[in-house]
Amino acid sequence: MVRLSRAETQERNRAKVLAAARDEFAEQGFRDAKIDVIAERAELTRGAVYSNFPGKRALYFAVLAELAERSAGAPHAMPGETIEGALGALARSRVAAFPLDDDQAGLVRDLIPEVLADERVRRPFAQLVKLNGLLLGLALERLDPPERPPGSPIPRRVRLAETVLTTLHGAGQLAAAAPGLVEPFDVVSACERLAGLTLNDWWAPPVIVPAAQAADRPWSPPEAVDLVRGESFVPADGVVVVLGTHRLGAAEEAVRAHDGDVTVVVVTSEPAELVPLTRLIVAEMCGGLRQAFPRPSWPRLRVVCDATGTLAAAAGVLAVSDETEAAIRVDRGRIVATADGRGAGHAVSGEVSRVDSG
Repeated sequence: MVRLSRAETQERNRAKVLAAARDEFAEQGFRDAKIDVIAERAELTRGAVYSNFPGKRALYFAVLAELAERSAGAPHAMPGETIEGALGALARSRVAAFPLDDDQAGLVRDLIPEVLADERVRRPFAQLVKLNGLLLGLALERLDPPERPPGSPIPRRVRLAETVLTTLHGAGQLAAAAPGLVEPFDVVSACERLAGLTLNDWWAPPVIVPAAQAADRPWSPPEAVDLVRGESFVPADGVVVVLGTHRLGAAEEAVRAHDGDVTVVVVTSEPAELVPLTRLIVAEMCGGLRQAFPRPSWPRLRVVCDATGTLAAAAGVLAVSDETEAAIRVDRGRIVATADGRGAGHAVSGEVSRVDSG
């Protein structure tokens, strides 16, 4: 018999706990599920469950995150070629995940009540949904850029994206509360028709930003997983913004000011619950985005969930919280500018020549 290492044993036990918890949550719902029963299903002790997950809600979010990432899948062979086609494809991928019966509904129907029940979860959830709106809006802008005067910015489509997400979220919640009531084809048709919606959408840059500081030090980041593309990468040249889960809406400040790659590093002081919640909410969006949009139109924005703070530390951010907001600019493998505080991403995104060297 091959003897497993401690790390291998822990990973095996974690997988057993997740599988047992998935069955228990599906049958009993989050509120009525019992840790003792989950431990019994997994053939482990109650202590073994808590050694992997500090609480039932952390375990619940982890189960949903695993399912969302597993169902995200690979890019679709026939993505939409127009905004209408892409939104229809996105809607089809989302309604395919709607619960079809009470057993499936039992697994997901308690998510939003749990989010609303605790401000520590509600605020990050709101920021994650805002980040999803930005990701979808950027994909829409790249898929079909409208004609515009030379040098003028691409018209913003984030409000259209948020309207689509509102439609899909509402339909999903109703499908969970009343399985069988929502007609999937109607939801797809509604999202396709939203493509023609005209909105007065624009983005205002921040009025006050911190002064960016010139720097010259090597950039040696660890390999990370991009939640947008579902693949590993090593952050290279561009802007890296380290954002706590209360500040994710600030990602757009870097995106609009920098004509290049932007990496958002999500950090938190409560990783047990907020890391799986981040994985869950971003996977729900980006799994559909990868299937609905051709790869060239995917946003030039990467999202990394930095559970241990390792990538943040490489960027010089040694202490993180849910209010963290810091940024660096990397050029030819070296950090050339840094900023800290509200507007940091916007501050480092300008030309290097404008960075304060004092």
